[in-house]
Amino acid sequence: MKKYISLLMIFGFLLFFQSCASQGSSDPKTVETLVNAQEFTFHAERANPTNYDVINVLNSMPNATATRVLNLSGDYTVDVSKNTLEVVLPYFGRLFNPTYGNTNDNGYRFTSKDFTVSKTQNKKGKWTLKFKPKDVRTVDEMNIEIFKNGKASVSVRSNDRQPIIYDGYISKTEVKKENENEKP
Repeated sequence: MKKYISLLMIFGFLLFFQSCASQGSSDPKTVETLVNAQEFTFHAERANPTNYDVINVLNSMPNATATRVLNLSGDYTVDVSKNTLEVVLPYFGRLFNPTYGNTNDNGYRFTSKDFTVSKTQNKKGKWTLKFKPKDVRTVDEMNIEIFKNGKASVSVRSNDRQPIIYDGYISKTEVKKENENEKP
């Protein structure tokens, strides 16, 4: 009887770890479909600031790790569609032209409807999408690198701040619910 219980426990742990390992990755066919349709959402899980002042402050905090990676908790996304590029990402680094009193402009929070996009794929199957928004004054270029398993990286080059890189994954864009309190 003890053998059966231990076998069930081992089988249960294997199923648990298998389900945990598959949460961050997607099927390569699904990823290819999303990228070719240019209809997906990038979910940021980590931010990698390039400013050494920010890195030094992070490393000086108690119980800090020696990495320069910030784990993000929240709904930080880049929604990509054929007509719209909607970005909601935090920013950690040096702003050359900060807006005082209005902290909403200090992160990347914008919607672009006028942008150019170029898409390339290398031999190993990694896609690179380069967005150049024409109607956003602060962002010069946004690059999204997407791997076959759905993991992705977004790098933002700006006119008024230092570059930053976000790591995460892509998924199918979910339909957003309209606010019920808004009047038509």
